[in-house]
Amino acid sequence: MSGGTAPVARGGRVALDEADLRARATAAAGAPIGDLEVLHGGVSSLTFATTLRDRKVVVKVAPPGLEPVRNRDVLRQARVLKALSGAPGVRVPEVLVEDGGTPPFFIMSFVAGDAYEPLKDVDDRPPGPAVVDARARAAARMLAALQQVDPAAIGLGDEPVVGVREELDRWAALFATVPEELHHGQAELLEALRARVPEPLAPRVLHGDYRVGNMQFDGPDVAAIIDWEIWSVGDPRSDLAWLMTWCDPVQLFHRERDAANTAAGDGMPSAAELLEEYRAINPIDLPDMGWFAAYTRYKMASTTAVLVKQSRRRPDPDPRLEVAATTLPAIVARGLSELR
Repeated sequence: MSGGTAPVARGGRVALDEADLRARATAAAGAPIGDLEVLHGGVSSLTFATTLRDRKVVVKVAPPGLEPVRNRDVLRQARVLKALSGAPGVRVPEVLVEDGGTPPFFIMSFVAGDAYEPLKDVDDRPPGPAVVDARARAAARMLAALQQVDPAAIGLGDEPVVGVREELDRWAALFATVPEELHHGQAELLEALRARVPEPLAPRVLHGDYRVGNMQFDGPDVAAIIDWEIWSVGDPRSDLAWLMTWCDPVQLFHRERDAANTAAGDGMPSAAELLEEYRAINPIDLPDMGWFAAYTRYKMASTTAVLVKQSRRRPDPDPRLEVAATTLPAIVARGLSELR
């Protein structure tokens, strides 16, 4: 379809005409779409739960008024989900409908489950330590399965390969946009990383934010990997090191967590244990993992600093991000220690 969802001005921001989106989705699906319920998750597109033929589904739509490019390109997200459908050992939502109108959207299956980052989130009913341990190990094994897939074999051979130097420049460019008070010696870490960029491995599909909190779990089992907004094709060590970083993220969003959430965090296995789980499925050589460990700290510091900057521009800054701001020096220092 080529129809358009009319933007509506609300508080100086362009809002989505949900009635028109439902009409377009109904026409594209060939069946009525139910009421739209906002889902919170990815930050670059709008996500809704609804129903289609008595089945619960999810609609992802690009934000109106902005070009649907890069992390806002929802149809590109649909592309990787379709490509990975059926890949051995990999579970992703099923793409059901796509529409390239204005703004573009796609409809995918709703995957029930629990998403929880053990050393970051606070939940009323967090999983127990044993479940956390099992989930993290399952995530490492699924990453190994994902990285055994040749992108060309699943129709992604035309995707540009994003090198780690290019990715490093991306996070450096983000850091350059934040006030100096949020840098905390990041330039030293950046210089050290640029001085010893490793030789690349064979490119694989990268999620870009591969961690336990970006998965739906059915008990200890991965039901689906979600939030593919920044996927790319590149060095597999990037996603692996990012997963391992969340075993000890340094970054905090809460000054204190209650006993149940603290116990959940204590259930996270070590980075070495996750690496062992990964290598049991995909026993490839992984040189220079220390460099990638430091690189992920730089990435974490950069994204955290940008979120803090954006929060402080609002009338009511997020107190969780003010806590995160206090951890920036420690994140950068950890990156330097990883290199040493």
